[in-house]
Amino acid sequence: MKVVFYTREFPPYVYGGAGVHVEYLASELAQLMDVEVRCVGDQDVNTGNLTVKGFSSEVLNLDNTKDNLKPIFKFMETCIRMNTGAFNADVVHCHTWYAQFAGIVSKLCYGTPLVVTTHSLEPLRPWKREQLGKGYDASSWIEKTAIEMADAIIAVSEETKNDVLKHFNVQEQKIKVIYNGINLEEYKPTSDTSALERYNVDITKPYVLFVGRITRQKGIIHLINAIKHIDKNTQVVLCAGAPDTKEIELEMQESVAKVQENRDNVIWISEMLNKKDIIQFYSHADVFCCPSIYEPFGIINIEAMACNTAVVASAVGGIKEVVVHNETGLLIPVEQQKEAPFEPINPEQFSKDLAQGINQIISNLELSKSMAQKGRDRVEAHFDWKAIAVQVKELYQSII
Repeated sequence: MKVVFYTREFPPYVYGGAGVHVEYLASELAQLMDVEVRCVGDQDVNTGNLTVKGFSSEVLNLDNTKDNLKPIFKFMETCIRMNTGAFNADVVHCHTWYAQFAGIVSKLCYGTPLVVTTHSLEPLRPWKREQLGKGYDASSWIEKTAIEMADAIIAVSEETKNDVLKHFNVQEQKIKVIYNGINLEEYKPTSDTSALERYNVDITKPYVLFVGRITRQKGIIHLINAIKHIDKNTQVVLCAGAPDTKEIELEMQESVAKVQENRDNVIWISEMLNKKDIIQFYSHADVFCCPSIYEPFGIINIEAMACNTAVVASAVGGIKEVVVHNETGLLIPVEQQKEAPFEPINPEQFSKDLAQGINQIISNLELSKSMAQKGRDRVEAHFDWKAIAVQVKELYQSII
């Protein structure tokens, strides 16, 4: 059996959870079958059962095109190019709307069974219009078309499955819940602190950690607003890059600068760190904070838990299926506005609640250690990529 993956992200060009998912799933599936990854970039790799080929937009002249439409046109052209040349697959598997147009073309032109993994859903990310303008209508159409014509849909959580049923015209039996996973040999506690020292993190003092993109979805502004309520002796380390828009990047800069006026232990690392460095930050953090306002799964939480770190996270989406409240961390409720989906009704209260959870864990060493160990135990029991790859293979076999 052979599967072709269509994806925007693949190493060395990974910036989000979907890219992490594709990297590890492809690696594990390659132990079970032939895997060909067609992605955005200049990759050209052939190792055993895994081949990787990068594609790009090369024909379109976008000189006078609106900036927020350029990504749409580039990815649509790239998706067509992904279908050119020799093609041989028993099943194709798409990841995120950026590559779903490739799956649409593949199913129409080659008749190959189509699997779509729903890492996130456009109807639940209305802030994307800030980034794409009318292009958001195009990305939403691509996603809707791919999901509704797919032979099978993988939802990364039960909550995501419910969202798919609510927003798309699909039969429930086509949806299979398969969680994200983690490489347990790679993500584990380390004693190395060289990365922390390089970024001037005081290893003798506690710190709360954030890792993620600068986007409305990740809720980082709510964490920054919580800093004034976090104990003054607690360092705040923000590993945050890849802003969605110039506007949110400016908002981030202004917000961080404001809190840094009153305390000197807020450290913002704006570059995307490599895995080795990130694992160091996870391993030595006293608390990992995930303040997302929308999160279908939240792979960053299992990364932190695998590195023996307690988690404070918003009680939204798939996070509620990953973090066990009062056991592996604390889940912070966030009541959201109906007229403005995914914006807290009381953002100041949400920020205060985040801070209270962070303070509670950092001030109680016994609680912190217990949550850290139970988090690692939970990851080992439920989120091993090897077992997840077998589930995906079985799904492929069921539709071929």
